[in-house]
Amino acid sequence: MQDRDNSLVMKFGHGYDKFWTYHSRKRPGVSQVPVSTKKQADRFARAREAQAVVLLEDYAEMIGDLIEEMGEARIADIAERMGVAQPTATKAVARLKREGLATSRRYRGVFLTAEGASLADRVRARHRVLVDFLVAVGVPEDTAELDAEGIEHHVSEKTLAAFQAFLKAQHT
Repeated sequence: MQDRDNSLVMKFGHGYDKFWTYHSRKRPGVSQVPVSTKKQADRFARAREAQAVVLLEDYAEMIGDLIEEMGEARIADIAERMGVAQPTATKAVARLKREGLATSRRYRGVFLTAEGASLADRVRARHRVLVDFLVAVGVPEDTAELDAEGIEHHVSEKTLAAFQAFLKAQHT
């Protein structure tokens, strides 16, 4: 074990020995029982699924914004606004179509179904509440916009309702 530690310190530097010592010691309140492989795999699967939902929500919101601005959402415009390559946007739109959230027509743009438009509206509304709340508590608007992008996909309905109540109380 000591030889292994020394070789790792040599390979990764002296900071590694502190890391290894900290992470390998017994800590009060922290279970020393290893997590089962199945449980760990399940956690990662749930995290990947949550990330996939985040992407669907972002694309639905962007398509809704483009339709509102331009009357349609073309793949090139979606890709440009999302900061991705066109094939990436095409794959995301294909997933939206499989999920029944979008349709497209040959030589035309991408359009949201009623369900897709509803999703885009919900995400947009969550975003607005979060930005308004963050600004109300003193966060600069540009920072609030950026932070809300990440938070909007993970905030619970209870938390969102509390933010809305706070904002309503501020305006009365």
